[in-house]
Amino acid sequence: MARDSLYGEDIVWSGGPKVVSVPGVFKLAAVVAGTMSAVALAFAVVIATGLQQHVGSLVGFSAWSASLALAAVCLPRWFRSSARYAVTEKHVIWQRGRLRRTIERDAISYAIIRWNPSVPGVGDLVLERVVPTGALKRTLSLTLADVEGPDRLWAIVRGLTPSVTLGDGTRPLAQRLDDGERVLWTARPWASRWTARRIATAIGGVLLAMAAAHFLFRLTPPITRVLRAHALPPVTAGVLIGGVALAVLLLAGVACFVGYSALLRPWRLARATRYFVTDRRVLIRRGSEELHLDRERIAYVITAPWREGSARRDVYLVLDGPQARAFSPSGAFGGADEERLVPMFTAVEDADTATAVLHVSRISLTGEAREAA
Repeated sequence: MARDSLYGEDIVWSGGPKVVSVPGVFKLAAVVAGTMSAVALAFAVVIATGLQQHVGSLVGFSAWSASLALAAVCLPRWFRSSARYAVTEKHVIWQRGRLRRTIERDAISYAIIRWNPSVPGVGDLVLERVVPTGALKRTLSLTLADVEGPDRLWAIVRGLTPSVTLGDGTRPLAQRLDDGERVLWTARPWASRWTARRIATAIGGVLLAMAAAHFLFRLTPPITRVLRAHALPPVTAGVLIGGVALAVLLLAGVACFVGYSALLRPWRLARATRYFVTDRRVLIRRGSEELHLDRERIAYVITAPWREGSARRDVYLVLDGPQARAFSPSGAFGGADEERLVPMFTAVEDADTATAVLHVSRISLTGEAREAA
């Protein structure tokens, strides 16, 4: 059996990315930068052929935007392609050349699995560790990107023999449990919260939509006059119309994306979320994302009304780990996060049963009272 060169520990598993994917944020950046490059190039062609003016700055901006779009697609692929992962007796290691990041297996609080919707059986395994809050607030995580069977790899990290049902993200989560594991409680969130961030995002989407409409209405009359006067050759006129259309579509597309993120995405995420408490773990499934948490990591739970006067409650799982208690972005100390999958149950109707089957201390927060159970 091979041994790690730094720690001298036996390597129980090693591998690398099965495929090389590009994160969604980089894809979005590539689309925006590519559209901006096309718009700048279209206006450069119109100014150069119709007005006979120098367009060096516009061409330079177009080339710069095209370079950004190309870099947003190629750099993540290049960076991820040579990454290598290893699981030793005590550590999980991510390595690329001389760059190395590690996390102790015993210090891992929970794992998040993000399945790749376009490549069956492949996904990212994100290992999270609880950290202090307040002045020492930070996040410690290690991402093993594009691994084959991330749930099987998580079982190896936990020191278990993977069951035969693991490795298929399309299979329901309740059918991919450990051998002998059984579900004790399950529920789903019945609402999504309107946070300050969500309200600000919705307002931003409205403002962007108004800017796109204003941009279109202001440019339509002068372009119409230019076309009626036949001041530009047909090809140049077509390039002008195409450039303006791309600029409007870019603004409208960004407005729709921001509006979707604020209005529809939280609602769809809530409908796609399911909570499970088994005799060994707490599991959360949200679309193509999963959270796997061993129950022994839970120190106690905090329950609070989802909103004033509501019978539904939020259940915050306060985690315990080496030199740290609680997890900073989780609800107990950092507020609910609609974007990030964190160890908490939102707006559940049977919170008492969930806390009872966990067999840990409970703090119940009501409007003015705090009771320990």
